[in-house]
Amino acid sequence: MFELIEFRHLKYIVAVAETENFTRAAERLFLTQPALSRQIKDIERELGFPIFERTRNGVVPTSLGQMVVNYAKFALNKHQTTFTLAKEIFVGKVPPLRVGFSCFVNSRHLQSFRTGYAREFPNCSVQLSGGDTVHILQRLERADLDCAILPMPIQGPNWVVEQIASTRLVACMKSDDPLSECNEITFNDLIERLTIFRDPDGHPSAHARLIQMITEAGYRVHITCSAATPHDIQLLVRDGYGLALVSDDMLLEQGVITRRISDVQWTADTAFVYAANAEHMLLPHITRTLFTDSMRKPARSERPQLSLKFDLIA
Repeated sequence: MFELIEFRHLKYIVAVAETENFTRAAERLFLTQPALSRQIKDIERELGFPIFERTRNGVVPTSLGQMVVNYAKFALNKHQTTFTLAKEIFVGKVPPLRVGFSCFVNSRHLQSFRTGYAREFPNCSVQLSGGDTVHILQRLERADLDCAILPMPIQGPNWVVEQIASTRLVACMKSDDPLSECNEITFNDLIERLTIFRDPDGHPSAHARLIQMITEAGYRVHITCSAATPHDIQLLVRDGYGLALVSDDMLLEQGVITRRISDVQWTADTAFVYAANAEHMLLPHITRTLFTDSMRKPARSERPQLSLKFDLIA
């Protein structure tokens, strides 16, 4: 269906819509006015409805025709940018993509990003730089980095945020902890011993959200230890300083184990982030081509700006 509509016809449609006149549009396209008018009528016949309304004052799109005009503009722009980008890649004008990341982001997300980037943008290099979320965001603001893969939430109107993963939070404990004998535990089982938390200074908004969730669940928070990395959190757990909440996909070290919490569902969300005014030429294309459904978790958070989603199970 609609096989007769070719790419050149999209140019005709846009030219008529922008000039609001068949004669001026024909001049732009180096066609005669009768030839262009005939082409548009053929397209309308193929579609089965009029794209344009002809009036004494000019030509304007019909309500359905405006949909066709919008699509034609989108297709032409994508056509132009794709070939321009391909040429820039071929001549080596694409600078390395400087990607920041937090140590609380699972390494498989970084690997998936690098693999997808290499596939979609061949011969374009990636430079990785780790740090806590606050530091990475500061570097993005200074344009020392182009983008980042970070835990959510990322707050503020100046960021482009694309959620790419959502992982359940679980309780982390010593391998020989009495609670480890259970396949699942309740939040009440661990709250008095939940004393190890991520360093608040590394990602204040995520820490505040976690504390808010625990409070909303009706519990008091007892923070006695904080750590800047997943390794340090597990070290404190292993040495008996208390229990911690970690993402279910965290790589566990010897001496610690995790258990699911049966009466709550909490998730830690991960996002691809860049500044709205970032200038790297590939950024607008990455979220459209790289983050396919296969890279995202199927059940995405209904509140994409929350780093930690909370639902209390009755």
